[in-house]
Amino acid sequence: MPEDVLPWIEYRWSFDFPVGMFAAIRERLRGTPARLEESFRGMPAEIALERPAEDRWSPQEHAGHLTVVERLWRARLTDYLRGSPELTPADMANRATKGEDFNGRPLASILAVFRASRRQLLASLDGLTLEDAARTARHPRLDVPMRLVDLCLFAAEHDDHHLAAVHALVRA
Repeated sequence: MPEDVLPWIEYRWSFDFPVGMFAAIRERLRGTPARLEESFRGMPAEIALERPAEDRWSPQEHAGHLTVVERLWRARLTDYLRGSPELTPADMANRATKGEDFNGRPLASILAVFRASRRQLLASLDGLTLEDAARTARHPRLDVPMRLVDLCLFAAEHDDHHLAAVHALVRA
């Protein structure tokens, strides 16, 4: 992670906002594919593929990671809709991201997969009510009850975290 971007594990949240913010938070999620694409517009391939260190991700790998995490958001949405008491845990070692060769793929393909995956997630979220958005389940790492609307904010924050990392790498 670039030095000026706080590691994700160190982020802290306060989920005390109204459930009525669900529509606005969905819009934030809806905008991520365009913001991600804009981040790469005109970026030379050597910068998109450059890792700042052997154990760090390139900008393109950050984009690929977002495609991997879409599966987690969909699994957690299913957890809420099924009434599961606990959300599907994340792979904090990021084995799925590390196991993919995102630097060996065309950037356009990564961005297209992310856009399609996010569209699918939003199609599911757009059909939900505020009552659905208020459903709760325990977040396994944070060990707190989290409403579905909280998870949506959490996902938007995760998107922004990786967008900030891409921008920091480009600036460096």
